[in-house]
Amino acid sequence: MTQLALVIDLNVCVGCSACVTSCKEWNTSGPAGFMSDDNPYQAEPTGTFFNRVQTYEVGCFPNTETIHFPKSCLHCEDAPCVPVCPTGASYKREEDGIVLVDYDKCIGCKYCSWACPYGAREFDEHQKVMKKCTLCVDRIYDESLPESERKPACVLSCPTSARLFGDVEDPESEVSVAIREEGGYPLMPEWGTKPSNHYLPRRKQHLHIHEDELIRADNPLKKEERQPSGPVDAPTLDDSTSW
Repeated sequence: MTQLALVIDLNVCVGCSACVTSCKEWNTSGPAGFMSDDNPYQAEPTGTFFNRVQTYEVGCFPNTETIHFPKSCLHCEDAPCVPVCPTGASYKREEDGIVLVDYDKCIGCKYCSWACPYGAREFDEHQKVMKKCTLCVDRIYDESLPESERKPACVLSCPTSARLFGDVEDPESEVSVAIREEGGYPLMPEWGTKPSNHYLPRRKQHLHIHEDELIRADNPLKKEERQPSGPVDAPTLDDSTSW
């Protein structure tokens, strides 16, 4: 059995949203069609995104840290969005485990959105259908592309390689090794949906810096024996120019 999925390393995600923009760019021009973005920045944003990055600040000042948490459809093994769909528009492919939506069958009832415990479904206000991450299914099987580029757009665009893509059912795949060796975990396993996407946990690193270390040892002024210049005796531009 094959189950394609993403593994996201929270330790190296910097929250740049390159995955969000590349996903939007690729899928807007693909089978998903136009993905609206009418009001992205106000209190109640509207728009269709397959991928979002949520940013949190945890801890109490001054001991706080920022966490960037990318989230999209998790392509669950037991996807609750599939059985609730009255028209069969939501379905899970047997050959690779990807959960998709047949837009021709979707009536926009939002049952799948209510059933998804992760909030991964997106309702397109213009086309009145539900949309979601497809793992760039139109790209990963495109034989006209070099094999190295047959990956989801978000994976290719990530500047820190925080996103991995592969078959989580293959014990020797890159994603399976990462899950096994770095303690990868599914999101909210208590729901029993068996998410295919996994996250690699943050590895906290506590740095203890002595006050003396804050003074640069390689100060270029000291290194080059240059000192700040003194008062200027010659006429300045203000002295010789009439403004």
